[in-house]
Amino acid sequence: MQFDVITLFPDFFTTPLSSGLLGKALDKEIAKVNLVNPRDYTTDKYHKVDDESYGGGVGMVLKPEPIFAAVESLTTRPRREVILLTPQGETMCQQLFKQLAIDYDQLILICGHYEGIDERVQYLVTREVSLGDFVLTGGEIPALALINGVVRLLPGTVGKAESLKYESFEYGLLDYPHYTRPSNFRGWKVPEVLLSGNHAKIAEWRYQQQIQRTKSRRPDLLKNNRDL
Repeated sequence: MQFDVITLFPDFFTTPLSSGLLGKALDKEIAKVNLVNPRDYTTDKYHKVDDESYGGGVGMVLKPEPIFAAVESLTTRPRREVILLTPQGETMCQQLFKQLAIDYDQLILICGHYEGIDERVQYLVTREVSLGDFVLTGGEIPALALINGVVRLLPGTVGKAESLKYESFEYGLLDYPHYTRPSNFRGWKVPEVLLSGNHAKIAEWRYQQQIQRTKSRRPDLLKNNRDL
């Protein structure tokens, strides 16, 4: 999987992309991340990437020329998606990550900044994605979240692929509670069923816990689950 990130702040990604499972996946070339600064594609001596908004208004707007030039400089693959990170896009979710991981070989991520981005950039964009119903200083945090969410689903990233089947949001349910040693911590004990060695009972307990947690914390997830 190839990620091409169009960003004015490539240094933002340096530490996150070298840490944890994500860093290991990139080292093993399960995925590649290419950081492209649109400022490198400006034609004026000041390397200007923003300008005042036509019609007036507060704040500066990212110019279309550097972004178009940055995207058009890339070597593209047939199965690609050009994603604009914007509060106006569809909200990230596990199903989106799964779709992107399966259906595409290249994701081009455009990180917005300032007051906004020139509307004509939409002629490049094939999908708009949001981290949530709030506004951040730029698209780098959402871009990093998307990269992380997609890469961990690629074969070879997670040591035990089987573990991906029982996470939150799989099958429309939240994850079940997890416990480790000690079995008694400050009077809080691990449920006896988890110590029983009875795998059938443990599986049933975990499933019931998933249902209870989802009903109490995210009942909206159950609306489309007819079995529950």
